[in-house]
Amino acid sequence: MINAPLSTASQPLRIGLAGLGTVGASVLRILRRQENALAARCGRAIRVTAVSARDRTRDRGVDLAGLTWFDDPVALAKSSEIDCLVELVGGSDGPAKAAVEAALASGKSVVTANKALLAHHGVALATLAEEQGVALAFEASSAGGIPVVKTLREALSGNNVTRLYGILNGTCNYILSRMEIEGLTFEACLADAQRLGYAEADPTFDVEGYDTAHKLAILTSLAFGTKIDAEAIHVEGISSIAPLDLKMADELGYRIKLLGVAERTKTGIEQRVHPTMVPKSSAIAQVMGVTNAVTIDADAVREITLVGPGAGGDPTASAVVADIADVARGTAGLPFGLPVARLETPTRAPMQRHEGGYYVRLAVLDHPGAAAAIATRMAEADISLESIVQRRSESAAARDPSGRSGAPVPVVLITYATSESAIRAALEKVSADGHIAEPPQVIRIERE
Repeated sequence: MINAPLSTASQPLRIGLAGLGTVGASVLRILRRQENALAARCGRAIRVTAVSARDRTRDRGVDLAGLTWFDDPVALAKSSEIDCLVELVGGSDGPAKAAVEAALASGKSVVTANKALLAHHGVALATLAEEQGVALAFEASSAGGIPVVKTLREALSGNNVTRLYGILNGTCNYILSRMEIEGLTFEACLADAQRLGYAEADPTFDVEGYDTAHKLAILTSLAFGTKIDAEAIHVEGISSIAPLDLKMADELGYRIKLLGVAERTKTGIEQRVHPTMVPKSSAIAQVMGVTNAVTIDADAVREITLVGPGAGGDPTASAVVADIADVARGTAGLPFGLPVARLETPTRAPMQRHEGGYYVRLAVLDHPGAAAAIATRMAEADISLESIVQRRSESAAARDPSGRSGAPVPVVLITYATSESAIRAALEKVSADGHIAEPPQVIRIERE
């Protein structure tokens, strides 16, 4: 626990706010709106005294009169006018990293929502915070307004977590929800998400899974008491998902979600981000639109699911303000729940050794023996098939109602539990045999 010195506990906590975008402006508004309530709850006032942003002239909808302006966030971090730096600049390096390091080195606590910074430098920054006896708090970094960091670090400290998985990117969940409900293509839903402001002009970071991976790296450390190992995460995005995949998932009793999954296995800590088939009966399957959710499996509580807004000005600012309040009280704990020296170096579980069920969609060439040859390849790899579903494309049927068009036929295989290496090896042979017209679509199935 980081305790406020007795001589200053009754003095206001002076905040330096670096970054005045949507979240930064919301933080300022909440602190002002809740000023009296926060002072009563924390035993001291909380006041923003200085700010830093790139453009002084921009209208942010908040009154900045009376606040000291710094063009350089590092200068703000070093200023004697603040006790705590709130970093909302973003980015894994550059000004954000320099400002956080400067604040910690000068004995100031830091609150940040910067997932990329923590995923790449979290252990080093936590070490610096420990050495200086100050707080490094980051509730807003992993699931916006959902209090999953505090849940893992504090509320579940008496549990042994075995698995954690969740919807950690609202953009991807919005796109997949629209595709499922309206039968739209990925490209059409992405364009709409960009128009509504849910997706960036360059959406790669979101839709290819990297945003989810940064958040998962942080949560994995908290869940398993390990050092952050972002490089170990297997990452796939949602750009290859087709309307047919969502339709087939629905018929088979599943929904497709982009999940971040961390699990303790017999070979080590498995971390993966990819489109996933989840049973419709599961709590996480009910989460639609831009909403986020995290499910935690642990020995005492068994399973809990936290659901809420994962992004946006007010939800993210809510988490930031909660961390500021902990700093004001002097109750902010160790960043990762353990001293850095006691964080384990995780043993990486290779993705090739992942075991589970698989959905495989093949565009099978319509000629004799193709289906039998594919089944043979699966049997050679000791892969048992739970079901086989064949769907003749509507366009092919329209051209030739007799069913002899010769066009590729969509064939979906659902496997029983097998290994990643086995399914990949079998599909390599299927491709080499020349029975399919395009690369296979492979989606993992996550058990409840």
